Amino acid sequence: MLRRLPFPLTRAAALTLGAGLAASSALFVGVSHLEYDNLALSFNQRAEQRVATVRQGLHDAVEVVTVTNQLFALGSPVTRAQFQDFTTPLLLRHPFIKAFNFHRIVPDGERAAVEAELQKVIPGTVIHQEGDGKQVPADRRPSYSIVDYLVPLKGNEPALGFDASTRPQIAATLARAHAERRAAASPLFPLVQDKSPQPSFQVVLPVYDTAGRLTGDTAVVVRAQELVSMALAGAGLLDDNQIVMAVYAGARAEAGDLVFSTSGSTAHPQRDLLGSWIAPEHTTQVARTFDVAGRPWLVEVGIRPRPFAAEHLASLAMLAGGILLSLMTAAWVQASGARARKVQQLVRKRTADLKRTNRRLVDDMVARERTEKALQQSEQRFRQLVSMSSDWYWEQDKQFRFTMVTGGFSEKAGILVESLLGKTRWEFIPTLADSERGRTHIAQVRDFQPFNDFEYQLQDDTGQTRWFLVNGQPMFDELGQFTGYRGTGSDITERKLTEQRVHHVAQHDALTGLPNRSLLQDRLGQAVAYAARSGNPVWVMLIDLDRFKFVNDSMGHKAGDVLLMTVAARLRSSLRDADTVARLSGDEFVVIVSESGDQQLTPDIVQRVMNAVAQPVMLGTKEFFVTCSIGVSVYPSESTTADTLTEHADIAMYRAKKMGRNNFQFYTPAMNEESLERVRIESALRNAVERDEFVLYYQPQLDMKTGKIVGMEALIRWQHPELGMVPPGRFISIAEETGMIVQIGAWVLRSACAQNKAWQDAGYDKLRVAVNLSARQFGAADLIENLASVLQDTGLEPKYLEIELTESLFMSDITPAVDLLHRMKALGVNLSIDDFGTGYSSLSYLSRFPIDVLKIDRSFVADITRDANDEAIVTSIIALAHNLKLAVIAEGVETGEQLDYLRRHGCDEMQGYYFSRPLPAKEFEQLLIEGRGLTPEEIIASEPLVLPA
Repeated sequence: MLRRLPFPLTRAAALTLGAGLAASSALFVGVSHLEYDNLALSFNQRAEQRVATVRQGLHDAVEVVTVTNQLFALGSPVTRAQFQDFTTPLLLRHPFIKAFNFHRIVPDGERAAVEAELQKVIPGTVIHQEGDGKQVPADRRPSYSIVDYLVPLKGNEPALGFDASTRPQIAATLARAHAERRAAASPLFPLVQDKSPQPSFQVVLPVYDTAGRLTGDTAVVVRAQELVSMALAGAGLLDDNQIVMAVYAGARAEAGDLVFSTSGSTAHPQRDLLGSWIAPEHTTQVARTFDVAGRPWLVEVGIRPRPFAAEHLASLAMLAGGILLSLMTAAWVQASGARARKVQQLVRKRTADLKRTNRRLVDDMVARERTEKALQQSEQRFRQLVSMSSDWYWEQDKQFRFTMVTGGFSEKAGILVESLLGKTRWEFIPTLADSERGRTHIAQVRDFQPFNDFEYQLQDDTGQTRWFLVNGQPMFDELGQFTGYRGTGSDITERKLTEQRVHHVAQHDALTGLPNRSLLQDRLGQAVAYAARSGNPVWVMLIDLDRFKFVNDSMGHKAGDVLLMTVAARLRSSLRDADTVARLSGDEFVVIVSESGDQQLTPDIVQRVMNAVAQPVMLGTKEFFVTCSIGVSVYPSESTTADTLTEHADIAMYRAKKMGRNNFQFYTPAMNEESLERVRIESALRNAVERDEFVLYYQPQLDMKTGKIVGMEALIRWQHPELGMVPPGRFISIAEETGMIVQIGAWVLRSACAQNKAWQDAGYDKLRVAVNLSARQFGAADLIENLASVLQDTGLEPKYLEIELTESLFMSDITPAVDLLHRMKALGVNLSIDDFGTGYSSLSYLSRFPIDVLKIDRSFVADITRDANDEAIVTSIIALAHNLKLAVIAEGVETGEQLDYLRRHGCDEMQGYYFSRPLPAKEFEQLLIEGRGLTPEEIIASEPLVLPA
């Protein structure tokens, strides 16, 4: 129940109280609005700072893949080791990156070869895809986009060999990047190598070869949550518990696209009821959408609600004061009601007071408007600084002298701020005016023009060279008068050093430090241009190390690397500083020497290079001697142009190899004809087996006691439709070098066995057939399986097959050769050593070999009736064979005197033109039909000698 006032309230007092309360409320609402505006301005600044930080973090990921892609854009092949060396520092610098990938486009025809390379990295790796939640071998398709290079490998092993084109989102991203020829980001996806899915995305950038064809792409796999968290933490923006934010990998706030949230869900906090009534237009949430690498990102930032009183102390104090003032005024009016005149005086006085109060309130409003304008200008300055991505901030006066440098300049630049203040940039860097770029910058500044990305270098206080990048904007007052400059600066030393390292790697060999093929072409162009101007000749030497493969195979690749580095150092020391020494590939080097003044070019220079290389090299505890073969081309000369200098030197080098190695040859036009002939032979040889152009000839082998044919040697001939009958001497060496000898040798073995079996089935005498085995066949891992397969498929008994081997096949590595020969012998075949005496055999090793026959080379047989040395060699071979319980066959028997000598000295069998040249199958069959052999007179021409046991 309301109690009545002890005194009646006068109308004047009531009006006074009501007016006071109304004015206090109005002032409270107005000041609250100003407070809300200040809160909104502060919140927007903090929100925009977070949005910019997230955007910069995403752009850093795009920049990383762009820098990595430049490694491939330089044109030279990039090895797995170079890729790892280049990306490992980037991983340390950007921990949010899960992995660096190089997706190589692999045609289906190269799948097996690529899988073999991948298995060298991780055994058992194949090109695979996802199927039923696990990794399965990729389905056959025309091409694959596989993860070929992967750093780091540890922890990402399941991704190696993964066909990224099987993921639609990755394939679509690569297609978009290829179409737009720029970096593109993929949607979120779970990582193949992670046990539990987590939001990640890839940024890819296409890689093109020198012809502009797409060969693959470089990619970084980014864990989105870690990227956002590290970017915000690095900027110190995760310590403010009042700010809540959410980041989505899309244009809308979809739950599936959420990659980061400080509140556990979204950034939409609820406002307090009183604030919603006073300032309904006030917002506590900001949403910004931006594009990174072709994909939209959404960042929502909100602020947690705080008690109304905590943010509105001024307005509440003003409201309390107004209410109190109103009550006091009403009380005073009420107390003075009885005295009208005095009341009226007091009313006039209070009215004047209220006017003054209102005037002060208006002045306060104007002051707050000025404050708001200053805050807007500060915000604009902040936005400019953020947009220029600065490390420090600087200002200059209207004489261009530095007046302020902030942002930790001394720590970041290594230069004391005091040494910069009061000076212009060109006074602080006296050499700035010496360059065209520096003079242009000075003129630009004096014209009051803004400048961006101006780079310069100087030495810091420790004497180290540093690179800086600055941006600047001129400042003008309200009247348009120039007042100075302000801008930002960054230390870009690390970026410049990285560019220099990338440039050096792109033009130098990683092992020897010599110029590579790319820089060689530039040096060769300069040398030819100098020769054209001066008339002095230029020599190009192509140097190939002899027996380098033997060093790699016998002593390991580390020893081979030491040898290459040693040879590189010797080549540099044997030539002038002006000469160029480059590594072309493998064990091939190129030297460019130019004639200048009294320094004439003579063959002595080439010989000096050969002598320098031929010095002994210590590889571990062993001393090794290496020689080289050199081809030299001269510019200018007949048939040699600037574009063909290296090619002609290569042709001359092969001629030097053919002439026995360890020599040099100058290029002549005749060598080119021989090289073209070799190319024609090699090209035609590749299809000879499929076109059934090879035929076998058979040369009979006769028992010198009975005179009967007991065997035959299968000899290959090539019946080319255009070249005619090509002798073995023209194509066998090429087949050996190219590796086609394996396919040809397999055909010879199978054809000879099948023909021998056919003659046996036709009722002819059972003869053995001898087939030569090449070095490449002997070193094949499946040799025993292939021999067994041929015998089984043709049905030929193993005792009727004789495998001929040369001494050099197994003398380089005795232990595995002995094991292999015993495995061959276990099949039941006969083994013979062909051309015995022309190689280098150890008698102790020879006793360990399961050999059945020794074949005396025709070079010894030819002069046994005229040369005492050959007679002694042949006699010794026969005695050695018989002592080892081996049979002896003499090759190249062409005269009766040779036949008689061999029979008298106990030789078991013979073959040669004396009885028959090699015959095609039909003529050899006719020989079997006729039953031809040695005549009785030839058999008993003389009594055999008794040789000592």
